[in-house]
Amino acid sequence: MTMQKRLGEVLSFAVAAEALDQLSKWLILTYVMAPPRVIEIAPFLNLRLGFNYGVSFGIGRDLLEAWPGLLAAFKLAVAIGLMVWAVRSQVRLERVGLALVAGGALGNAQDRWRQGAVTDFIDLHWGDWHWPTFNGADIAISAGVGLILLAALVDYRKARSDLATAGASGAPDASGDRS
Repeated sequence: MTMQKRLGEVLSFAVAAEALDQLSKWLILTYVMAPPRVIEIAPFLNLRLGFNYGVSFGIGRDLLEAWPGLLAAFKLAVAIGLMVWAVRSQVRLERVGLALVAGGALGNAQDRWRQGAVTDFIDLHWGDWHWPTFNGADIAISAGVGLILLAALVDYRKARSDLATAGASGAPDASGDRS
């Protein structure tokens, strides 16, 4: 695949992740949570509006609440770096995973830049135990990380298979020794 086609693929996935995240947040803020309340979807899933001023799970909230642009700029730089890495990748799973992580980071950075905090609204729980509320960008980031790990696992298994085949044929193994 040419560099230009890889760039188009990466931008498509990153923009789709960012756009779907922003659309879902707009719908939640404009229609679903007007007024804010808890909406039970399933016995383990609620819609519950929240704003995260820190990073993951609200870490660093006190510092970052006063400087929302700082974290937004950092996330933008990370997203650009991830997209450069993705365009250079020859492995499609890795490329798509990196693009989804970048798109999710851009979605959360846009929130932080626009309103000083990230809009969260998905509340998973088991009884009284609640996972920290999250959003579509977080789903894209998690799915992207999963694809990156899967790409690494597939590559690792292929490399082991290639080594086993080379060893059976008397070719040098990874250390350069012949069987």
